[in-house]
Amino acid sequence: MSSQMEERFLLEEGLIENQNRGLYTGDGTVDINGNRILKKNTGNWRACPFILGTECCERLAYYGIAKNLVTYLTHQLHEGNVTAARNINTWQGTCYITPLIGALLADSYWGRYRTIAAFTTIYFIGMSTLTLSASVFKPPDCVELVCPPATATELAIFFFGLYLIALGTGGIKPCVSSFGADQFDDTDSVERVKKGSFFNWFYVSINIGSLISSSLIVWTQDYAGWGLGFGIPTLFMAIAIVSFFLGTPLYRFQKPGGSPFVRMCQVLIASLRKWNLEVPCDSSLLYELPDKTSAIEGSRKLEHSDELKFLDKAAVLSDRNFRSEDFSNPWRLCTVTQVEELKILIRILPIWATGIVFSTVYSQMSTMFVEQGMVMERTLGSFTIPAASLSTSNIIGVIIWVLIYEKILVPIARKFTGKERGLSELQRMGIGFFLSILAMTVAAMVERKRLEVAIEFDLVDHRVPVPVSILWQIPQYFLMGAAEVFTFIGHLEFFYNQSPDAMRSLCTALSLLTTALGNYLSSLILTIVTTVTTRGGKPGWIPDNLNEGHLDYFFWLLAGLSLLNLLLYVICASRYKSKKAS
Repeated sequence: MSSQMEERFLLEEGLIENQNRGLYTGDGTVDINGNRILKKNTGNWRACPFILGTECCERLAYYGIAKNLVTYLTHQLHEGNVTAARNINTWQGTCYITPLIGALLADSYWGRYRTIAAFTTIYFIGMSTLTLSASVFKPPDCVELVCPPATATELAIFFFGLYLIALGTGGIKPCVSSFGADQFDDTDSVERVKKGSFFNWFYVSINIGSLISSSLIVWTQDYAGWGLGFGIPTLFMAIAIVSFFLGTPLYRFQKPGGSPFVRMCQVLIASLRKWNLEVPCDSSLLYELPDKTSAIEGSRKLEHSDELKFLDKAAVLSDRNFRSEDFSNPWRLCTVTQVEELKILIRILPIWATGIVFSTVYSQMSTMFVEQGMVMERTLGSFTIPAASLSTSNIIGVIIWVLIYEKILVPIARKFTGKERGLSELQRMGIGFFLSILAMTVAAMVERKRLEVAIEFDLVDHRVPVPVSILWQIPQYFLMGAAEVFTFIGHLEFFYNQSPDAMRSLCTALSLLTTALGNYLSSLILTIVTTVTTRGGKPGWIPDNLNEGHLDYFFWLLAGLSLLNLLLYVICASRYKSKKAS
């Protein structure tokens, strides 16, 4: 081939590549058969209705159980307030630990689509078991003041179904939001902005499902029976499965990149083997594959960062590597991208840890807020408001705040910051932390007022509602809704954007793990508070008769912890350095 022909050939190849770059996705996504995928026919908002519909129905099913579970445990299974709160916190905590299982399977072997498909089946079986438990295998109703306890068989069936649901959520929670974000090409600036909006509308879909659960489903459970009240969420779980599969031809798929835990171990071991080697000042001398090729399937390269230099030893080329000409053993030599994966995970851990206290505060909406509402005046004319239904004000707050954030705050903030999304994820989370402090403060003030009225009407020794309207709880729920919009959505977006391509399910699972640890921390705090405050025969802060307790002190304790957590978060966020993809 002559030099002119070769030059023309390369030019044509370059033109074709540039044309293809606009036609095909640039983030490594493929179709369900593993083929390169066209942008115009797939992904983007055309694929999202199926994913958002799946999430809405699945969340309706989940919250159809979770929102009123404290009522079922105390009124149907006849558990005490503290026991019921502990069981709920433990179950909800498990629901946010099992995503680590789903994330590992999705990132390593199955991919997000197949993981969602498998775990929705487990989820549906759990929902069906719970419905059967509430319909057939349930303890008798109370006769006057005598409430027969649930038998071992009844409890076993109920908790078996409940924890099957917890396992099912493990494959859905870490994958659905990431799978939805995968539908937007990260290398396309237009689609990248749309992806930021996706996280907001994803959270709206969650809260639409939650709104229906908090109103229609909770009312059904309280007034039409628990069999029907659990049966309707089970039906919606079936609809979620159908919705997910209908969108298959439109989806974009990220290839699983192998086990992230193995890759992290490889970096650590390779670093330790070369502990006596010096890291070169010039980072270009560290080992990396040529061009844009990445050693990790489905992942783009990451630029070298200067932190945690000890880990860079894993990418140092030793004399042994040159003598053997063996550059393929990752237990002895890792690429810069592989090293940076571990660095990113370590860098985000302090930010991750500060989310635990926020989740502790958030968990009070399904436990202590509901128990507080049960001992307030719930009648409105001839209608009795279920205590768990007040969470609808939280959900309405979420929807309102998403609209305000998306349509008003983002355009205004963009003018001042120049950022695509107005506020950074870190700024957004910080605002949410502050709002959660306000929510706990308001809850404490409402409870203080309720206790004062209980003393005034001589109701302290009586386990009865106090004549303070439950509607006074609306501000604390509404503020928590605002806090959610800023913190939880910011968390989702932060962990997706900052995580390496091949670890996005895992990092999303880590984000969700803060909710699990928050529930466990709430359970631990409840245990400590109950132990300390009941010494000497005292009723304690949270007795079964809340009129003789001090739930307000518990809320003030959480507000104080949240303030300390916010200060720690500001320090961590100010030191954080974002990832750089090459």
